[in-house]
Amino acid sequence: MDSKYNPQSIEEKWQQTWAEQNLDQMPEKSDRPKFYALSMFPYPSGSLHMGHVRNYTIIDVIARFKRMQGYQVLNPMGWDAFGLPAENAAIERGIPPAQWTYQNIAQMKGLFQRLGISFDWTKEVTTCSPDYYRWTQWIFLQFLEAGLAYQKEAAVNWDPIDQTVLANEQVDNEGRSWRSGAQVERKLLRQWFLKITDYAEQLLNDLDQLPDWPERVKLMQANWIGKSVGAYLEFPIVGMDEKIAVFTTRPDTVYGVSYVVLAPEHPLTNRVTTPDRKAAIETFVKEVALQSEIDRTAEDKPKRGIPTGGKAINPFNGEEIPIWIADYVLYEYGTGAVMGVPAHDTRDFQFANQNQLPIKVVIVDDDEWPLTEAYTEPGIMINSESFNGMDSIKGKAAIIRYAENAGCGKARVQYRLRDWLISRQRYWGAPIPVIHCPNCGTVPVPQSELPVLLPENVEFTGKGSPLAKMEDWVNVPCPSCGTPAKRETDTMDTFIDSSWYFLRYPDASNQEKVFDTAKINDWMPVDQYVGGIEHAILHLLYSRFFTKVLRDRGLINCDEPFKRLLTQGMVQGITYKNPVTGKYVPSAEVDAANPKDPETGEALEVFYEKMSKSKYNGVDPLQVMEKYGVDT
Repeated sequence: MDSKYNPQSIEEKWQQTWAEQNLDQMPEKSDRPKFYALSMFPYPSGSLHMGHVRNYTIIDVIARFKRMQGYQVLNPMGWDAFGLPAENAAIERGIPPAQWTYQNIAQMKGLFQRLGISFDWTKEVTTCSPDYYRWTQWIFLQFLEAGLAYQKEAAVNWDPIDQTVLANEQVDNEGRSWRSGAQVERKLLRQWFLKITDYAEQLLNDLDQLPDWPERVKLMQANWIGKSVGAYLEFPIVGMDEKIAVFTTRPDTVYGVSYVVLAPEHPLTNRVTTPDRKAAIETFVKEVALQSEIDRTAEDKPKRGIPTGGKAINPFNGEEIPIWIADYVLYEYGTGAVMGVPAHDTRDFQFANQNQLPIKVVIVDDDEWPLTEAYTEPGIMINSESFNGMDSIKGKAAIIRYAENAGCGKARVQYRLRDWLISRQRYWGAPIPVIHCPNCGTVPVPQSELPVLLPENVEFTGKGSPLAKMEDWVNVPCPSCGTPAKRETDTMDTFIDSSWYFLRYPDASNQEKVFDTAKINDWMPVDQYVGGIEHAILHLLYSRFFTKVLRDRGLINCDEPFKRLLTQGMVQGITYKNPVTGKYVPSAEVDAANPKDPETGEALEVFYEKMSKSKYNGVDPLQVMEKYGVDT
């Protein structure tokens, strides 16, 4: 008998024993109470770091504890396997995304098994597998049938060199593409959306059904949904039959409107511009098109705008007011136009002073006085004709009644939340299962023909959508009339895949249906969900949205997917970054005593940041296990 403890031999023995006894597998039939334990599944990057280990150890402890308490436990694992990194690997290394992804999955699965985490591997799902994305496509068709999926033109960040759409995060602080370095443009493209706004009120109200979620997460979701109660008002355009529509939470200030502002990309911009302003407007619109959405809406940056020469009429007092365009107004937000009330809005006050626009006080607390800043509190209405002397809180409702009677507005509830843009001009994602026919329009792929498989032997150049260049794949007959037609070449946002994966786990091998409703209803909702706070909004909000839609389609009977949520803290690692190039440098290539870029010799920034493969700052758990054992 060894006098020295050898963790590797002991761990291997007991892991094998547990596997032979199927201790980690979900019981198919049991009278015991259920407990669904789930951690957010990882992207298969090929390696684990100690941040991963901490996350999955938490759910493992919970699952083991619940088994000992007598529960039947489901603790599954899978892979969020579609996404841009695999496509980038195909470009850089000349290997298919599928090959790179499945190699990484095999490596990471081996690491999980070496760690001895009690996952039920019989329930494994992989989102890039056709037997999974077949049902992702089927769910998309459920949304389409319910009127919750649609196409429209939308402004996107466009890389003119790579010929692809970029997320805001892929545009640097100089407005350039993270990959090609090209100056990013704002461009209108026809895109697919899901109508998450139809569920905004439910998503907001049902946060009250989640007492075991962190208050911070619920507040973040509520702010993201951003419910506002106010008025929809219309300002007629001088010399035209058109009107400019705005939404405001302060209808009580409407008599103080001294200008209206259109988004530069608003369809009315060109039409309201006078001939003498045409050249200036065109130049300004082009300049704004080079800005990212983040830059345009940043609070710490000055707001730029210019007059169009056009005029609108304030329908409440008949005054003509100038029509401007400005970079801070986005066409995708609200109506794409705002009314300017400088005396009672901080941003408008700064903009008016900057551009010598009139400032008219219409709300005061006691008496009117010279303004040094915008007065944004409630008060008494003045300079507002028949509403003078009215409390401004009551004045909101009175103004809305007046607008409704006059036909120039109405009460409205508006949300900051926008419909979910799911189109991606990339290869490595689930193809959107529709066909565009010149006779029939947009036609869903018949369910019997799902999945729409990704073609193989694709050339990856990094420029444009690879699918759009695959003529044999694109050109197909219309399923309805047989006319030559074309497949949709966009693929789905990878958040789609992770918005329903928890519903697949309990019935992961079902080849006939997306899942058996009775079985899923037995297991849902997830009793304990564990993941990072960085997913507080998008992933968690989208999962809640999907759950409610599939409930309304009669597929499940729960309102919320996750009963209890734990957002574990971040594990940080020492990080090296070149402040000149912005690139991260692996710690193995750096002399800690004298940290310099091994390629350029430039001094590196040294700090602690969340462990991430992209930052090369992870601690390899294999090194720890080999030295100290898994239990360490």
